[in-house]
Amino acid sequence: MTTPPPGPPGLTYRDAGVDIDAGNEVVERIKPLVARSRRPEVMGGLGGFGALFDLSGKYREPVLVSGTDGVGTKLKLAQQLGRHDTIGIDLVAMCVNDVLVQGAEPLFFLDYFATGRLDVDTTVAVVGGIAKGCELSGCALIGGETAEMPDMYPPGEYDLAGFCVAAVEKSELRDGAAVRAGDVLVGIASSGPHSNGYSLIRRIYDRAGHPGGLDVGGVLLGDALMAPTRLYVKPVLELLRGSHGPAIHGMAHITGGGLTENIIRVVPDGLGLEIDASAWPLPPVFDWLQREGNVAREEMWRTFNCGIGFVLVVDRDAVSALGGELARLGLAHWRIGQVVAAGDDGRVRIG
Repeated sequence: MTTPPPGPPGLTYRDAGVDIDAGNEVVERIKPLVARSRRPEVMGGLGGFGALFDLSGKYREPVLVSGTDGVGTKLKLAQQLGRHDTIGIDLVAMCVNDVLVQGAEPLFFLDYFATGRLDVDTTVAVVGGIAKGCELSGCALIGGETAEMPDMYPPGEYDLAGFCVAAVEKSELRDGAAVRAGDVLVGIASSGPHSNGYSLIRRIYDRAGHPGGLDVGGVLLGDALMAPTRLYVKPVLELLRGSHGPAIHGMAHITGGGLTENIIRVVPDGLGLEIDASAWPLPPVFDWLQREGNVAREEMWRTFNCGIGFVLVVDRDAVSALGGELARLGLAHWRIGQVVAAGDDGRVRIG
């Protein structure tokens, strides 16, 4: 009787491209970063099957507000430039700024990070940015998922998504129902393109020859394009809870769709908007994008925030006092338009 030939060597998960030890190292290295975002309502730590948050005693009639988002193809630029430490702030901001529009306080955040091969330093840098964004917005990073999936992503690439839960008293919910003709639009400055329009930005950047070291208004172009999305949570919540809070009838986070498509989402039917484009200066990075890409004015308005990242819809009589509060909070702002009766030429007019 002949002895059968030996079989192929036994395989391990690491042989298949998944490194459990690297994943464990990531968890250990991010624990102190996550701890800085902790809130007293968080129960337990990282590593459980589910994350726990105690909501008892904080609200009388709580309404939960949830949001999920990513950062679009700004991820591609971050990977191209090797800048992974702030893209997590973008992720948090895109979610928490959205739920803020309804007057809600972000309570906790979860992230999803997926890659073909886990690079520990890159992953820690990304999650560190997420933790920083949560800390700056008073939101606990309560859990997440790090997925290593061989063959799903090219070397050096990863994907990122986030999910936020917020809460607001039912009586203090901002849903736009109070918005009326005559209300004033107060625009708060953005920190740059934030996390929108990057498919067009990258096309312009590539066509221009990747001039990351170009000076645009005293800032290197690479820095201007990668500036993290501004977090509006803490100052806006302070405004809402102050004496002038009731005068804020609505709010808008200026994301994809720009000024033309976002503010109108919180304006009741039958009303429209008049926006004065000369009311604030176009930041240098947007000026460069428009000139270098030969981008039409209308395309700029519907693609980018053009320097306005968040908008308050305010009772006309409270604009001056509210402006003083915004100045105290260090937020550059402008009176950029008003709510009007909807006209035959569309609901949004930019002059």
